[in-house]
Amino acid sequence: MGEISDFVHRGAAKITPIDLERVHKNIPLLKLEFADLKDPHHPHLSEQLGFLADLVEDFAEGMLEDIPYFTIAEAVFALVYAHRQIDLIPDSLPEYGHSDDSAVVRAVLIENQRYFSKYAVDQGKEWEEVSTEA
Repeated sequence: MGEISDFVHRGAAKITPIDLERVHKNIPLLKLEFADLKDPHHPHLSEQLGFLADLVEDFAEGMLEDIPYFTIAEAVFALVYAHRQIDLIPDSLPEYGHSDDSAVVRAVLIENQRYFSKYAVDQGKEWEEVSTEA
């Protein structure tokens, strides 16, 4: 997952507070979009994106002070990346369209398990369910 992690790091490094604010304003629409995502090849992707959206929303609203900004920037990058229809693997490709989205989300979840697992528990969610490989 090294190359994907590097890709995520480069993308997250470009996320500014203004980007975070823009994504925060669009969280309700993103949540609806991600809730409609039905991909049998990546069955947990929708829930994982919802989890990241909740996390970003709570951070932007000042409820999470113990999570570093770069960790949130990685979550924002994953949300923005998954929202784009044309990316490394266009979402319109049957069977493969969300593979890159899933890889980006998984990299963010794995790298930030220390912070995200605590957040999951605080939200009454099982980290193992959130982080399950899709």
